[in-house]
Parts: sequence; C-alpha cells; structure tokens
Amino acid sequence: MSAQLRQARKERGWSQERLVHEMERYARQRLLNIASTASLRVYVSEWENGRRPIGLLYASILRALLGLTDRELLGNGTTDDQPLAVAGYDELVGRIEAAHSLSRDTVEVFMAQTELLRTVDRQMGAAALVDQMQAHLKALEESLTFAVLPTTREPIARALAGAATLAAWQALDVGAAERAWRHYELGKRAATESKEPMYVAHAMAEQAYVLSAAGKGDLAVQLVQEAHRSVGTKGSPRLRAWLHAAEAELLAQAGQAEACRRSLDLAAASLPTGSSDRDPDMLSIFLNDNHLARWRGNVLARLGDDAAMSDLYDALANMDATFTRATAGLHCDLAQAHLAREEQDEAVNHLRQARLLANRTGSARQRARINQLVEQFGASR
Repeated sequence: MSAQLRQARKERGWSQERLVHEMERYARQRLLNIASTASLRVYVSEWENGRRPIGLLYASILRALLGLTDRELLGNGTTDDQPLAVAGYDELVGRIEAAHSLSRDTVEVFMAQTELLRTVDRQMGAAALVDQMQAHLKALEESLTFAVLPTTREPIARALAGAATLAAWQALDVGAAERAWRHYELGKRAATESKEPMYVAHAMAEQAYVLSAAGKGDLAVQLVQEAHRSVGTKGSPRLRAWLHAAEAELLAQAGQAEACRRSLDLAAASLPTGSSDRDPDMLSIFLNDNHLARWRGNVLARLGDDAAMSDLYDALANMDATFTRATAGLHCDLAQAHLAREEQDEAVNHLRQARLLANRTGSARQRARINQLVEQFGASR
C-alpha cells in the first residue's frame, strides 16, 4: 500500500502537500466531508509509511485522483488482511474531524449558498435548481450528522432549517408534494435542534400549504394557527405579520371569509413600518407594505371582493422585477379579480402574462392555478 501510493504520487510530480491540496479540491467539488488540512497531512504520511490503512472514503478519492484500481492502490489482499472496522473508524473519525473543524465563517458560507439559491429561485424558478438544492441539503445534513458538540451542531442546524424550508417550497412549486412534506419535516427537526422557534413556526406554516393543496383546507388552517401559537411572543413582528397573512390566505381557500378578514387586519397591525422587507432574525421572510398589499389583494381576489383590484394594481406598479414567480402570481390574482367583475378582456390579458412567466419559472403550482382560471373563464362566457 505505501509503495503504490508513494509511487503514483511521485509519477505525477506531486509532493505530499500537493496531494492534500488535490484531495481537498476534489472533495469541495463533490461536497464531500473530509478531515482538516492538518489531519490530511498526517494521513498521507502515515498511509505512505504503512502506519494507517486507507479508509473507504479516502480510497475512492485517491483512486479518482491517481487513476489507480483498488488492487493497485491497496495492494493484494489488503481488504482481507485489514479489519473492516479499522477502515470504518478511520473514515468516521475523518468525518467527525471535518465537521468539528467547521467555523462560524464556514456556516455563514452555507447560509450564503442558501441565499444565492433563493435569489436564483425567485428569478428563474425552482425547476432548474433541483440538483443544486439536493446537493446543498446533503452537505448540510452530512455536517450535522457528524458534528458532536452542541456549540458546533446548533449553527449548522439553523443553516439546515433555512435551507430545508426553501427546498420544501421549491418542491411544492414544481409539484413534488411528498418531497416538499419531507423537507418541511427536516426543517422543523433542524430548527428544533437549533433552538430557533421562529424557524419552526415558519416551516409549520408553509407546510400547511401542502395540506391545502391536497384538499385538507381545515387541517391546513389548524396547522398555521398552531404555528402561531408555538412561537408566541418569541416571534418577531415581521414573522407574526407573515403568519397572520398566511393564515388569511388559507382561511380564504377554506371559505372562512370573516376569519380571513380578521387575520388580514392583524397582519397589517403587526407589520413594522418602513420599506425593509427582511428580518435579520428570519431571512426566510420577505414582507413589507407592498408585499402585504399584494398578499391582501390575492386573498381578497379569492374571496371575490372588489376591493382586491386597487391593492393588486398598486402592488404591480411597485413590484420588484426580480420577483418573477411572484409577478406571475400577481397576474393570476388580477385575472381572478377581473373575472369576478366579468371583465373578460382584462382577465385574458393577465392570464397570458401569468402563463408566460409561469413557463419561464417552470412553476407547476402556478400553471395549475392558471388552468383553473382558464376553466373559470370558459364557464363564464
């Protein structure tokens, strides 16, 4: 084993330091958790001197980097001579060390990746991000699995909670209901471990939309109300406003008009003033006066309330152009509001714009709503 590894390294003109660098680069590209640089230096020296067996994870990396087979890398009979438990512990210790070495800066990188995926999703839709999102979640889950102490686990769990909730909403948008549900469950578990009740409540409330889409409107309302109770006074004003607005939408879908209007009033009363739409303690939330006006218009349109029109057109005039999927939803709301007033030409125009944007983002959820409105339009003619 020692001779083969040393020879293969030297044939490439690599020092031990270069081999460590190449292993780290390979692992980063594939989101693999490996030991720290200092530990890898020790491993390479011990592998080449025959003092440490090569574990399964590192063997797979070295095979790919050096172009060797198992027999060439490990030598004849190595897998029979070495107890499997030794290689297993070697790999386990390496992963534990890698997770333990994660700094606050590294966790911030994870969160920055989530934010980047959120931005791309907002502009281009979730359909193009499935592989990237799954790889991101896997990297966070692996880090949390092998982190040992609470001081290391809690920041990773918080990052995982935000990423899992985003992945769940993306899955719901592309029509993958069961995947969305499982991601929300993962988000709730991670948020609970990170001692972040706001993230727990947010995941619960968004999960209620899965129930609503499945025809369980009353249960969806109960879940979002439970989310609000669970966070209580620990929630920020912006999160409380968001929860009230989500409850209003789900109440509208369940046909509870009076309760829906009360929740809209509570959302407006809870929302902080100013143009800012982000909460420093809850980056998953986008909500300011303009967003709430759009949301209120959506809810009133579902109720067939003529007052929806002014809210919706005001929101359209102030819409951030990067919110492509939200703009599609806004055109759906306007089409529904115009249909309620029997203004069919205006409704058709907004449906066309909604379909164009929904096709751009690949939103199965919005396409389904557009098709429902088209059927409603056909029935009204």
